[in-house]
Amino acid sequence: MTILITGANGTVSREVLRELAGKQPLRALVRDASRTPRLDGVEYVVGDLDRPTTLTPAFEGVTTLWLLMPMGPLAPSQSMNAVWAARQAGVRHIVRLSAIGAAHDAPTRNGRLHALSDAELQESGIPWTILRPSHFMQNLLGAKAGEHLYGLFGDARVGLIDARDIAAAGAAILAAPQQHQGRIYTPTGPESITLDQAADEIARTLGQPVRYVPQSPEQARDGLLQAGLDQWSAEVLAEYRVAYGSGWGDFTNDHVERIVGRQPRTFVEFVRDHREHFAGV
Repeated sequence: MTILITGANGTVSREVLRELAGKQPLRALVRDASRTPRLDGVEYVVGDLDRPTTLTPAFEGVTTLWLLMPMGPLAPSQSMNAVWAARQAGVRHIVRLSAIGAAHDAPTRNGRLHALSDAELQESGIPWTILRPSHFMQNLLGAKAGEHLYGLFGDARVGLIDARDIAAAGAAILAAPQQHQGRIYTPTGPESITLDQAADEIARTLGQPVRYVPQSPEQARDGLLQAGLDQWSAEVLAEYRVAYGSGWGDFTNDHVERIVGRQPRTFVEFVRDHREHFAGV
């Protein structure tokens, strides 16, 4: 019962690997094995989702697939290549990490692209489960600069989730996929908070001032471009700023608890776990 993890160097997939390593046959798909940190109990295989011919050896003998694409305009093509390779290999279940609010009428290009790949998977003939998690708490690790905290929420609340809890849910589904076949989950954290509240909690933990600095969608886009982000990604994140600012992400649910059997981490716990990181930026 071999599980293949795509996006193995990404924030969520790394945690999925940690959750499952040593518990059952586990394989990680990477583009460059020489640049990949190794975990005991994981077989690393080289393949490129942009090059379908490289996927056949990686998918051989795989029964369950964790399918994660990085955000980008080519994501549907990469997902298509993975699903096709899975069909050829006889994969029995695919757990796909999609995006919050993925739909054909989503307010962001990323959400609309994910909707295309979700639909393709649902029509593939392979049993599936889809996760559409809320905004990652980990995204705030790069949002603090000195005493200032930036973000994409405006003045709205968002049900932030720790990526480790997304991974725990994904690992639980991969270990027993039949229980989750045909289901779409939207994992959130236990509370919906503003970035003002996030800044206050970081300040309390560090014992030093931290203030949230609101930005318009245009200011967010320009700041991301100045930081070196590509045009497409900066514009899409500005679209998320519009969506989140309208209250689009202001909800919570019990999906993590239903899947994993425990409450997801609070933002307070997240900040305490990452205190050294926040203190250093």
